[in-house]
Amino acid sequence: MRAAVVREFKEDLSIETVADPECPANGVVLEVAACGVCRSDYHGWTGGHPKVQNGSILGHEYCGTVVEAGVQSKHKVGERLIAPFILACGSCPSCQTGVSNACADQIVPGFGTPGAYAEYVAVPFDHNLVHLPETMTPALAAGLGCRVTTAWHALTDRAAVAAGEWVAVHGTGGIGLSVLLLAKMLGCQVVVVDVVDEKLEHAVRHGADATVNAAREDVAEAIREITKGGAQVSIEALGIEQTTNASIDCLATLGRHVQVGMPSGDGLMTVNMRGIYTKQLSFYGTRGMPSWKYPRLLDMIERGDVDINPMVAREVKLEEASAELRAMSGPTSPGTAVITEFSV
Repeated sequence: MRAAVVREFKEDLSIETVADPECPANGVVLEVAACGVCRSDYHGWTGGHPKVQNGSILGHEYCGTVVEAGVQSKHKVGERLIAPFILACGSCPSCQTGVSNACADQIVPGFGTPGAYAEYVAVPFDHNLVHLPETMTPALAAGLGCRVTTAWHALTDRAAVAAGEWVAVHGTGGIGLSVLLLAKMLGCQVVVVDVVDEKLEHAVRHGADATVNAAREDVAEAIREITKGGAQVSIEALGIEQTTNASIDCLATLGRHVQVGMPSGDGLMTVNMRGIYTKQLSFYGTRGMPSWKYPRLLDMIERGDVDINPMVAREVKLEEASAELRAMSGPTSPGTAVITEFSV
């Protein structure tokens, strides 16, 4: 099969012919229909993730059609499926208590096992897989990937947002835009932070109540003024020290900070603990979403309760994934890229 392979960090992915994946006994092999290009992939491509090495195949936001099913699999050839990026074992204490996104024995394609920047991908622990609605295109399904699901879990589980609350979003990439769209559906007021005017204008067109350009304004001060005292919930979607502290500092007393952005490197940063202490803030981490929550979210999207079409800005070829990753080194345009062409 054709695949985009990491050979040198920060260099173009190598388009190679590699062996087709073997089908796991407890899983399936999917013919990949679409795969999102995610900022987490960028961290791996730059050498910021210990499980991405020479020979790795990135790609964890995928959907596709079953072409082979293992002897223990519940799925059949021909089914259209989507997978959470965290493939949970199903038997550890976290899985047994409903928080499979915290599975101790999880597998994440692209990070330690071959991902979906390829024509085919093997998916073990296939109890995580969910059927795609008939009306949902592969590009849109992959575009919701880890972005929309992670944002949904961050808002509804970790932050437990309520209608009428102010939600601040720091960064308007895939996660940030997802938070905006979903928070508006939930009845919240949303202020969006970025350094790119085009992305802030894009956010306003899709419902943002206010915006702050971090390159020109003191973010925390501006948000406290806009919200008349501070946001109740703040979502950090970049994973850097500057935005994490802006998120903490923009909150009202008893506010909730949710760390969605994945810190790169060793993950260490200095945060304003005095602000957390003084305002008695809640500080949550979150990553992914349990697979059992997928059907409800997919049903809402299929019914039209929320329009996530703004998530997908462009469909690209496998060969163009490198350019999308390289662009993440600086300010990016609105929306995300999805690989939808894998063959020559």
